[in-house]
Amino acid sequence: MPELPEVQALTDFLTEHLVGLRVVRVLPVAISVLKTYDPPVGAVEGAEVTAVRRHGKFLDIGTDGGLHLVTHLARAGWLQWRDRLPDGPPKPGKGPLALRVALETGEGFDLTEAGTQKRLAVYVVRDPEEVPGIARLGPDPLADDFDEERFAALLKNERRQLKGALRDQSLIAGVGNAYSDEILHAAKMSPFKLAASLTPDETRRLYAALRDTLTEAVERSRGVAAGRLKAEKKSGLRVHGRTGEPCPVCGDTVREVSFADSSLQYCPTCQTGGKPLADRRLSRLLK
Repeated sequence: MPELPEVQALTDFLTEHLVGLRVVRVLPVAISVLKTYDPPVGAVEGAEVTAVRRHGKFLDIGTDGGLHLVTHLARAGWLQWRDRLPDGPPKPGKGPLALRVALETGEGFDLTEAGTQKRLAVYVVRDPEEVPGIARLGPDPLADDFDEERFAALLKNERRQLKGALRDQSLIAGVGNAYSDEILHAAKMSPFKLAASLTPDETRRLYAALRDTLTEAVERSRGVAAGRLKAEKKSGLRVHGRTGEPCPVCGDTVREVSFADSSLQYCPTCQTGGKPLADRRLSRLLK
C-alpha cells in the first residue's frame, strides 16, 4: 500500500509533469473506482491543472475550474505515468487498468489496481474536505506545527496498542502497515505496547522515530520516477516484509505476527526484550 512517503513522491512527480497542462479526457475503465457522481468525472475535461497536493495518503489534483480529482490508491492501487498514451480508448476487461487521464500533450497516466479486492477510489469534488476519508484525517506527522507536545496529547488517552494507533488515519495521517513497523523498530518499542502507557522519554523517542523514519523515506523517494517508487520503498525497509531475515541493527531474526488480512514484522532483541510475540494465527494452526 502506498503510504505518506510514496504519495508525497507521486505528488512531487505530478506537480512537475501535470501543472499547467489541460486534461483532455478522463476515461473510467472500472466503474467501481468512481465514488462520486456529481460533478461527473468528465467535468474536469478541458480544465488546466493548477496544483497537486497530498492529504495523508490521498492524492489531490486541483484544476482552474475549481474541481479536484482526488485518488486513494488503497492496498493494491498504483499510478503509472505514460509519456505517450496508446491510441484509442482503453477496453474494459479483467485487467488492472481502472482509470486513464489523457493530457493535451499526448501524455497522461493510468490508475491501476492488482488483485480481486477493488478498493482504489476516485472522487471529483469541489472541495477535498467533501471526501469522507480526508475530512476524518488527523494531523500530518511531517507538518511544521506537528511538534512533540501535540504528539503527546494525541497519545495521552489512547488505550490501543501502538501498532493500531499509528495506523489510525484519524489520529495521525499517512502512516500505514509498513512504516508503522519501521517507526516502532527505530523507536525500539513493541507493537503491542499501549500508547497511553508511554513515559515522557518513550514519547520523545517515538516522536523522533516517527519524524525521522518518514523524512528519510521521503528523501529517498525524492526524484524517483513513479514506476520505480515501489521498489524504492521496499529497498529502504529494515523489518517490514523481511520475516526470517537478520535485523540490520542487531542481527537477530526478524519475526512476524499474522492477522486475518495483514501482518506485522519486528525484531525481538531490539523491540521486545528478546521475547517473541504470540502469533495467534500460528497458535491456532498448531492446536
